[in-house]
Amino acid sequence: MHTLITGGAGFIGSHLAEYLISQGDDVTVLDNLSTGRLANLRQLSRDPRLGFVEGDVRDTELVESLVAQADRVFHLAAAVGVHVILDDPLGSLRTNLHGTENVLASANRHETRVLLASTSEIYGKNTADRLHENSDRILGSPLLSRWTYAAAKGIDEAFAHAYWRKHDLQVSIVRLFNTVGPRQTGRYGMVVPRLVRQALNDEPLTVYGDGEQTRCFSYVGDVVPALVAVEEHPDSAGRAFNLGGAQEISIKALAEQIIDVTGSRSIIEHIPYDQAYGEGYEDMRRRVPDNTAANELVGFVPKTSVRRIIELVAQAMLRDQTDRAGGLGSTPEGAGATAEVTHRTLAAEGSAS
Repeated sequence: MHTLITGGAGFIGSHLAEYLISQGDDVTVLDNLSTGRLANLRQLSRDPRLGFVEGDVRDTELVESLVAQADRVFHLAAAVGVHVILDDPLGSLRTNLHGTENVLASANRHETRVLLASTSEIYGKNTADRLHENSDRILGSPLLSRWTYAAAKGIDEAFAHAYWRKHDLQVSIVRLFNTVGPRQTGRYGMVVPRLVRQALNDEPLTVYGDGEQTRCFSYVGDVVPALVAVEEHPDSAGRAFNLGGAQEISIKALAEQIIDVTGSRSIIEHIPYDQAYGEGYEDMRRRVPDNTAANELVGFVPKTSVRRIIELVAQAMLRDQTDRAGGLGSTPEGAGATAEVTHRTLAAEGSAS
C-alpha cells in the first residue's frame, strides 16, 4: 500500500506516518514546513519506505503527481492553531479551501481513497452535553477571523461530501477534538504543550479567561489507529466521525493537574482573552464529543487519561531537551528549561492511563 499524507511532518501526521510504516505501508509525506518540522520525522529518516516532498497543497500540479502514485490519501494539511488563523486569515482560508479541493479533485480523477481530517471547531459555540455528528453548528460573525477556520473546515467537509454524492469518491471525514501528545508545540496556541512547557520551566501557567471553559483531550496514540480504521472501513465513505477524549476537564483544572504531575513551582496566572488574542476574540465554554458513531464503526474507545497525557508530553519534552543538549539537533518547545528541570522526576511517572 502506498499512502500519501499531506501535512505529514506535523504533529499528528508524523505519528500517522510512523504507524502506517509499522503496518507495512510505503508513505510519502507532503508538507510545506510552515508549522510541520522535519525533526518530527527523524525516527523514520533512514527508513526507505518514507519519502518526503516539500511543497504546498495549493500547488495543483504537485498534488496531482503525488496523488497519481498513491493508493490512498490522508489529508491533514491545513493552516492550524489560533495564532496562525488570527495572524493570517486570508492565507489560512486559501490553504484550507483551495488545498482541500486540489486533493479531492486529484483523488477523484485517479479514483484514490481519501480521509479528510476535520475538527471539532466546526461545531462553533454549540455547548450541548454531547456533540454528535449531526449537531448544529453555531458560529460567530464571519467578519471575526476567529471563525474563519471553522467556516473553512465546514466547507471542506461539504466539498468532500459533494464529491462522494456526485462522483462516488471514497472519502471519509474525521472530526478531531483537541488531540494531544509528544511533538505538539504550544507555539500556535495549543494549550497542553504550552502549559507543560511553562510548568517545566517553573514559569506562571497562563490560563486565558476564568479557566472554567472545558475540553476533552484525546491522546494521539489513541487517535491515529482510529484514523486508519475509519479510512479502511467500507461503510465510512460519505460520513463524518467524531474522535475525541472521554474526560471533560476545565482549563484551570488542567493547569492544576500539570503542576501536580510535573512537581512544578509554578503558579496559575489568568490572562484576559483580549490580551492573549486581541480584541473581539470569542471562545467556547464547553466542547464534549459523542464518540458513538466511531465506536460502533471501528470500536473506537479513548483509553488514555488526561493525567497520563500530561506525563507523556512532559517526558517527551524532557527527552527532547536532553537530546538537544547532546547535540542531536532537535528544537523542542521546552528548549529553555533549566538543567535542574531536565533531571526532574515526574511526580506520577508511569501511572496507568
